[in-house]
Amino acid sequence: MDCVIYQERTGQCEQIGGGQADACDEALERLAGLKPGEFAWIRLDEPGQEELERLGKYLDLHPLAVEDAVQAHQRPKQERYGDVLAVAMKTLWFVEETADVETGEVMIFLGPSFALTVRHGANDPAREVARRLREQPEMARLGPVAVLHTVADVVVDAYAEAAAQVRRDLTELERCVFSPARDDLTERIYSLKREVVEFRDAVQPLVPVLQPLTTAREDWPRQVLPYFRDVTDHLTRTDTEVRALDDLLASVLDAHLAKVGTWQNDDMRRISAWAAILAIPTMIAGLYGMNFAHMPELDWRYGYPCALAVMALGAGLLYRAFRRNGWL
Repeated sequence: MDCVIYQERTGQCEQIGGGQADACDEALERLAGLKPGEFAWIRLDEPGQEELERLGKYLDLHPLAVEDAVQAHQRPKQERYGDVLAVAMKTLWFVEETADVETGEVMIFLGPSFALTVRHGANDPAREVARRLREQPEMARLGPVAVLHTVADVVVDAYAEAAAQVRRDLTELERCVFSPARDDLTERIYSLKREVVEFRDAVQPLVPVLQPLTTAREDWPRQVLPYFRDVTDHLTRTDTEVRALDDLLASVLDAHLAKVGTWQNDDMRRISAWAAILAIPTMIAGLYGMNFAHMPELDWRYGYPCALAVMALGAGLLYRAFRRNGWL
């Protein structure tokens, strides 16, 4: 557990705790002594039920909100509990080694004088958020809503980076699909499509969550609205790109399956062509293998070479015809 106290007048911050066992007690003691013009940002990483319930009672958080924060696996959403605004969003990052899209979750609680973030998953946006607030004290002067904006901005920036990496993987898949090589890419395409679906499930529901934040609110400074509009614009653009990636992957899969069908047709044509070529010698040999007493050229001296010549000529003519038509 970490706690940072921000001065709204100057944007300067003071670090409280740092993950120690008594960090919760120290943070609660400091929260009790908040002065006018100060707000606290409390950061929790995968907290336990008891720890969050204790902090929730002090901050007057609704039990349902505490339950959602502990259990995680929430759909991106926005809830209002009295003076406290709760916003849940999914963190997301792309693992290049395995081409997997991994997701986590962060839940933000905003009160009149505090911001609480609860993080689940390996990706922690809080470090980047803290860095931006340190380097941009004018944002910290906007109050607790600055934490919500910066968290949303960091998460949406990660979406854009992951979308660019997925786009690169998709471009490579397209090259492989339309290359002369006969590689079966169905599993790779389906695997990437499954990751894009997970990506879409994180991005798409967040759009209606952030859009209401772009309108004026009585308890928020109006200076923050352009920042939320900027984040929402980036999110909408990423959502459009993810939808396009999903549609393009479906088209790539259809193109690959069509190409596989073409390969199978080519193989069947080759098999049919060779079967037709071998049918002529088989037919002649079958006729002369009946051993009837009266057969044409049975007693002729050149009957055997003539039969071989007819076999070779018929097979050669068929081979030439199939080659000309592209069957062989």
